[in-house]
Amino acid sequence: MSMPVTPKSDPNAQRKAPRKAAIPHAIAMVRTTIYSVTATLWFLVMTALGLWSLLLPPHLARSALLAWVWGDLVLLRLIVGQKTRVIGLENRPEGGALIAAKHQAQWETMALLPVFDRAVVVIKKELTRIPIYGWYALKFGMISGDRSAGAAALKKMAQDAQVAMHRGNQLIIFPEGTRQHVGAPPDYKPGAIFLYEKLKVPLVPVALNSGLLWPRHRFVRYPGTITISILPPIPPGSPRAEVLAHLIDAVETETDRLVAEASNGSAA
Repeated sequence: MSMPVTPKSDPNAQRKAPRKAAIPHAIAMVRTTIYSVTATLWFLVMTALGLWSLLLPPHLARSALLAWVWGDLVLLRLIVGQKTRVIGLENRPEGGALIAAKHQAQWETMALLPVFDRAVVVIKKELTRIPIYGWYALKFGMISGDRSAGAAALKKMAQDAQVAMHRGNQLIIFPEGTRQHVGAPPDYKPGAIFLYEKLKVPLVPVALNSGLLWPRHRFVRYPGTITISILPPIPPGSPRAEVLAHLIDAVETETDRLVAEASNGSAA
């Protein structure tokens, strides 16, 4: 007769986002609502004030993007009580690089931008069709990927990424393609390794624990510290299978450590 699975025997049990007590959760909901309203107003203000940046070259227009990001992070800190910690800064390469980051929340699509040199992000193609938002995304050099186009989309993405490398950008990609729940099994798509082979630049693994404070498919944002961990880069030219195995092991192992550290309340 099989034994029932207890929480301790479930390998994912220790990695799942913890449920918050009723009163702290209610307080977090109120603070999240205030943040959401304020952040929306901040976005609208920056969108209006930043229209002039559409006339500038991408590297100059970037200042408007970073102003919006920094402002949003300040609102998160002041209203929600959410801080950002970055470790492993010494692992950032100079020049062109491919940044392969864990994806647990929308948070990292903005918060990673100031961390890397002239960073641009691979985003879903449909986002570029949104009025105003799409204009800004294309102006800032974001690269769109069409999941329904298969190999043709990868080829087009590689061409756009080559242009970004020549401009001196560092390209952020989320190898799993979409946000994952804390504790979900890794689901790495071929896009990151394909770009690594085509671009011939260092591949930088990045782990984080944003899903604990920005739970997927939930409105609430919790106070605490989100940690970004930049891991040693993988040099260009390594065999495909080795790179994928190294990437998964590095990102998932460090993500597990960050989640456990935050769950135990030991993050700085």
